[in-house]
Amino acid sequence: MKTHVTSDDAKSLLLEQLQEWEQARLNYEALANVESKDFSFDGFVIKVQFNPGRIQSSAAKVDTKSIQERKCFLCPANLPLVQKGIPFENTYQILVNPFPIFPQHFTIPTYEHVDQLVLNRYKEMLALAKDLNEYTFFYNGPKCGASAPDHAHFQAGSKGLMPIKEDIKQIDKEIVLETEGLTVSAFKKYLRNGFLIEAEDKDRAVEFFNKLYSLLEIKEGEKEPMMNIISWYEDGKWFSCIFPRAKHRPACFFAEGDDNILISPASVDLGGVLITPLEKDFNKITSKDIETILKEVCISDANMLILIKKIKDLPK
Repeated sequence: MKTHVTSDDAKSLLLEQLQEWEQARLNYEALANVESKDFSFDGFVIKVQFNPGRIQSSAAKVDTKSIQERKCFLCPANLPLVQKGIPFENTYQILVNPFPIFPQHFTIPTYEHVDQLVLNRYKEMLALAKDLNEYTFFYNGPKCGASAPDHAHFQAGSKGLMPIKEDIKQIDKEIVLETEGLTVSAFKKYLRNGFLIEAEDKDRAVEFFNKLYSLLEIKEGEKEPMMNIISWYEDGKWFSCIFPRAKHRPACFFAEGDDNILISPASVDLGGVLITPLEKDFNKITSKDIETILKEVCISDANMLILIKKIKDLPK
């Protein structure tokens, strides 16, 4: 069984699946008609995408009862017969996502049905990012946009389509930890509090991630701290954006009438592409709405400052 997978392998899988799988082909063709508009903020842009194909994910019922009552759509036994995968390290399989946000969009679930938890999997995420270096990888926590919180998985999309990849070069950042082969910065004035890990040494990145994980609050009844992760590999270096979360969904998701905006932020949204599956929301959303939504779901400025202090106080 092949263990080393390349970006070309993923592209070949996509081409093959689009020839054989009508539902996927139609959904990828529909991407050409997806509407998008840009909102400018201080030094960066947020894109809003009207993508009706994502309603299943944005409105997914992820409460325990709903999860228990449906078949897991990432388990090998429940995949459509036409859906094929590529093994990765004998633990995961790379699948074409039939409900795409990107022209190339993959889901990478484990073969085994185990909970969506990232501790001890971040290293594997970095390995994926290096081997398939034409893609950006992302992780949605069980209450942070994952529509399958009961099955461990990553996703990947065409590199460069999330503005965050370029944003990190120009937005204000504060270096909070620096050692050989590793720099950790905190985002400043970016509407969403989070950290950037830049690492030439994968083990150092994993070591820091585990420390950060241990500093984050695990809410009552949850199995891990709420977070989203976006990672990619470029020019001999891993980049990871970690967004600790305060809430699963913003107040507007549950609001009635005109105040309702059906947005359930996940990694792609925090990466700068807000997904609106309903046209009414795409038409009416404002810069103020975007600011409110992002600040509401990410950790507060006060909690971010506390976290930064704890990182700076870590034993050297």
